[in-house]
Amino acid sequence: MNKVMNRMNVSVGTAQELEVAEKEVLKHTSVKERLQTITYLRECFYGTEATTGRLHRFYKVFRRT
Repeated sequence: MNKVMNRMNVSVGTAQELEVAEKEVLKHTSVKERLQTITYLRECFYGTEATTGRLHRFYKVFRRT
C-alpha cells in the first residue's frame, strides 16, 4: 500500500484556533450528521459493541448531611 497524503487538506495552527474552526464546522451540520459522527467515534474508541449494545444505567444514592 502506497498512500500519499493530500497536502491540500492539511491545516496548521494552535489548538485554540483549531478548536474554534471545528466548532464553526459543527454549527453548520445537521443533527443527523452529528449523531452519525458520535456513533463513528464511539465505534473507533470502544468497538462495535459500544453502538450495538444497550447503555448501562448506574444509580447512586447519596445521603445528605
